Amino acid sequence: MEDGARRYSSLGLTAFSHRLMKKFVSAANDCPAAGGESGRPDNLVFSPLSIYSVLSLAATGAKGSSQRELLDVLGAKSRDSLAANVRYIVQRAFPGDGQQQPGGPRVEHACGLWHDAARALKPAFRDVAAASFKAAAHAVDFLRKPEEARAQINSWVKEKTSNLIDSILPEGSVEKDTRLVVATAIYFKGIWRTPFSKSLTKEHKFHLLDGGTVDAEFMRSYDHQFIATYKGFKVLKMPYAAHDPMERLPAAARTTAVVPRDVPPPPPQYSMVVFLPDARNGLSSLEDKLASSPGFLRRHTPDNSVVEVGDFRVPKFRLSFYASARGVFQDLGIKVVFDPAAADLTDMLEDQGPGEPPLFLGDVFHKAVIEVNEEGTEAAASTAFGMVVTEPLGSRRRRPKRVDFVADQPFAFFVVEEVSGAILFAGHVLDPTKS
Repeated sequence: MEDGARRYSSLGLTAFSHRLMKKFVSAANDCPAAGGESGRPDNLVFSPLSIYSVLSLAATGAKGSSQRELLDVLGAKSRDSLAANVRYIVQRAFPGDGQQQPGGPRVEHACGLWHDAARALKPAFRDVAAASFKAAAHAVDFLRKPEEARAQINSWVKEKTSNLIDSILPEGSVEKDTRLVVATAIYFKGIWRTPFSKSLTKEHKFHLLDGGTVDAEFMRSYDHQFIATYKGFKVLKMPYAAHDPMERLPAAARTTAVVPRDVPPPPPQYSMVVFLPDARNGLSSLEDKLASSPGFLRRHTPDNSVVEVGDFRVPKFRLSFYASARGVFQDLGIKVVFDPAAADLTDMLEDQGPGEPPLFLGDVFHKAVIEVNEEGTEAAASTAFGMVVTEPLGSRRRRPKRVDFVADQPFAFFVVEEVSGAILFAGHVLDPTKS
């Protein structure tokens, strides 16, 4: 029963993740500011779960065509089922509420609601936000102190991401017409189950999409790895060390075949999954394959069978990303909520009176940071949107006995929680020497 619930809950998130990645890539290619120097395609990192959560919360307070567009893009039949799906993912992927378990990674997912003190949250919206999204509500004075409110929200994000993200809302994004800001933050810090030896790290050439090369630091290993090979690409899974709840049991209980009833369910298992095309210019077509089916990522992720490696190299990298995602969401089909004359978000805030203009979605900001090195991964992401008021306006798997895995060309990566299927972070590396 739970396995079926897991597959259904993560299906919409996975499909959304891959579609969103393609849209971010397209936006970067079309816009010099987003794509790096002279519009050249650049590295990418973002948190699908952070963005999915904040849009799901928006859907919880939406009605009519505003709600239908959000549900269609998020892959849900109703806002109740959407809230239930998010609740399941959050409970399974973040059971420790940010507390690091011995031997496991530190993982935190936080959600906050900042509403104007003059307009309270509707009880039903507040209750769903708390139950499904673990969202905490805060009353602020947007009308008279918008900059103070913005500073408070940015401070919250900085705290929840352990200072990796110092702000999410830029100057001018919160104004006296703002009535509600919703923000999510995700923080992840894990060590590899089998860390890399720093003494083996060496510089090698990394091949760029334009045919050039750069010197990058590559982590190396001679240990067996979780690798699957397919026609046209290879997939590597690098698990993070996990907390074992069985350690809390007496030694005799750990060795018996009968598990006591009070033993907690298996803990989350986080892994980084790397998709490496065989062709040096094959990343785009590989990302198209990933986006072709929500189950592609899971079907092609290596199981727990290790293989012997020959030449094994993965570059160290540190990436950051910050953007207004409004245009990307509109390209995905989320349009009505941004329209002051058509948006229906009346299930969020209590009515102030007949003279109060309707709510609409002003903008959505997303920021993500990830660092991968010999010890493990540290990553954080935050997504925020503001509600304002205005006057009406498959391949077949092959199992070689020994395999090389040399990520010296552009590749895609995902940080996933394997029990729930949640994708915490996703992106691609086009040049590991650029942040």
